[in-house]
Amino acid sequence: MISVIIPVYNQADKIGRCLDSLLAQTYRDFEIIIVDDGSTDNLDEVLLAYETKLQDAKIPYKIIVQENRGANAARNRGWAEAQGDFLLFSDADITWRPDALEKLVNSLIHNPQASYCYSSFRLGRKKFHLWPFDPERLYREPYIHTSALIRRADFPGFDNTLKRFQDWDLWLTMLEQGKKGLFYDDFLFTVASGGRISKWLPSFAYKIFPFLPKVKKYQEAAAVIKAKHHLPYETK
Repeated sequence: MISVIIPVYNQADKIGRCLDSLLAQTYRDFEIIIVDDGSTDNLDEVLLAYETKLQDAKIPYKIIVQENRGANAARNRGWAEAQGDFLLFSDADITWRPDALEKLVNSLIHNPQASYCYSSFRLGRKKFHLWPFDPERLYREPYIHTSALIRRADFPGFDNTLKRFQDWDLWLTMLEQGKKGLFYDDFLFTVASGGRISKWLPSFAYKIFPFLPKVKKYQEAAAVIKAKHHLPYETK
């Protein structure tokens, strides 16, 4: 079974599309765990409206409400409650292709040497076309999205102290433990425009405009990861 864990903070306007995409999945052996990280919008009303849909679809689900502690703490709380052999951390602003879970889980079943499976994705209309798993490239840059399907037995947990690059830190930690990823070469999900990932800048901007506040914050956060994992490479 797959445990789909959705950390959410003030995204009542987005989580409905995420849940609709999960309800439309061709693969049905999954549960949904929603962790409300202290939202102050009308998230509770939106989730109440979806409980009937989840019950009618016979999808096991759990809604957890906690004080605001950050996305990583919310993800780890969902992990603690999960029952599945596989974990999928889905942000609330993601919509999934109907066959996404099926493609990801089958890839891991047929490739037992891999600890997680990731895919390309879209940010609004922009395509992020990724590439096969490459440890050397992972040392240099964060290119694997948080929403990969992970074998629960290989998952080490998220670092609650980090506010950025949680995904990069996770994949580097797993790599240090001898765990490797598998690339599924297709676009399996779309991230809505306007979220945190929308702060993305093209790579050349980090070299040409180092004085920009956004670039400075990026480099400061990257320095934390580089120090933690003793990375000798220049971060893109």
